[in-house]
Amino acid sequence: MKEVDIVYRTMFAELDQRTFDAAFASDFSSDGLFVKQKSKNQEFWYFQTNVDGKPVRKYVGPSSSKEIDDRVKTFKELKNDLKSRRKLVSTLVRNAYLPAPERFTGDVVAALSNAGLFRLRGVLVGTVAYQCYPGLLGIRLPSTAMQTGDADFAQFHSISAAIEDSLPPILDVLKAIDPTFRDIPHQSDGKFSTQFENAGKFRVEFLTPNTGSEEYSGRAAKMPALGGAAAQPLGFLDFLIQDPVRTVMLHKSGVPVTVPAAERYAVHKLIVSSRRRNDAPGYTKRAKDILQAASLVEALVQTRRHGDLAMAFAEAWNRGPSWREGISTGLSYIEDNKRGLVEDGLRKGLLEIDEDSRDFSLAS
Repeated sequence: MKEVDIVYRTMFAELDQRTFDAAFASDFSSDGLFVKQKSKNQEFWYFQTNVDGKPVRKYVGPSSSKEIDDRVKTFKELKNDLKSRRKLVSTLVRNAYLPAPERFTGDVVAALSNAGLFRLRGVLVGTVAYQCYPGLLGIRLPSTAMQTGDADFAQFHSISAAIEDSLPPILDVLKAIDPTFRDIPHQSDGKFSTQFENAGKFRVEFLTPNTGSEEYSGRAAKMPALGGAAAQPLGFLDFLIQDPVRTVMLHKSGVPVTVPAAERYAVHKLIVSSRRRNDAPGYTKRAKDILQAASLVEALVQTRRHGDLAMAFAEAWNRGPSWREGISTGLSYIEDNKRGLVEDGLRKGLLEIDEDSRDFSLAS
């Protein structure tokens, strides 16, 4: 795999920071003020404004985050350098060959980002998230693994219920991009919708971890922070969206997003590949899962992040028999010429974190 030149990696990091700054500035006007609120022995920042003479608060984040705390103190000084950031995005796409999303996909993610989805600790998942990793890791990944016709977003139910804030109505946000968007009633209860689709069959779906019994996987979960949308519970998803990372999507002037950590995405894809159906669509999805997993492992190894990879791998492996079976099956799907590199990278990482690879069925 080819590394992105250090000049462009530096440029991407600058864009990332400036995009975050601009998004923060645009979220909060100088007419309001920041206030702290305590909940369950933790303090959180909220932004308070007056609407029709009544105070309205918008969730910002935990006060323990130095990054947020610093911006609360200096938000009036932040400037929106839209034109300059557009040039940076254009340079990174055209000269550094970093991937940009298909324009409509980018517009959808940007609209939800502007509406506050990532501020409310939503996470972009799936192939659209995978498109963000080349800039984040500084490694060019196979473009064949980046094709998609949907956008998936996830949020922990506990977070959605606790933050006392919400997106505007999701359908309104999507209709502002394309008026043909409609909600799709959930099969278990038509009052809820976890998916939205336009006339071109582009689909937006909301997901949440299923940490209970399998019977919940067929039900829609109410999500108070998602603007009227529900979410589809999925197993293994809590592992994927734990400790996500911030980055920027290369669309227009840059879109600030939150994505899973690359090492968690790679391990999760190994598990997911083992759960695909044995039919033509399932085989196609499995091949894509494995290509993404193997490519990210190779990128993590190349950037000497063996330890991060091994920590995620060991965490998943130790979660139980179904997790171990999924990982082992996923590894078996990787082509022989790539599997050796993947397993060797895992062994080196396990050694780095003082784990015996034989305990993970990875004996030399």
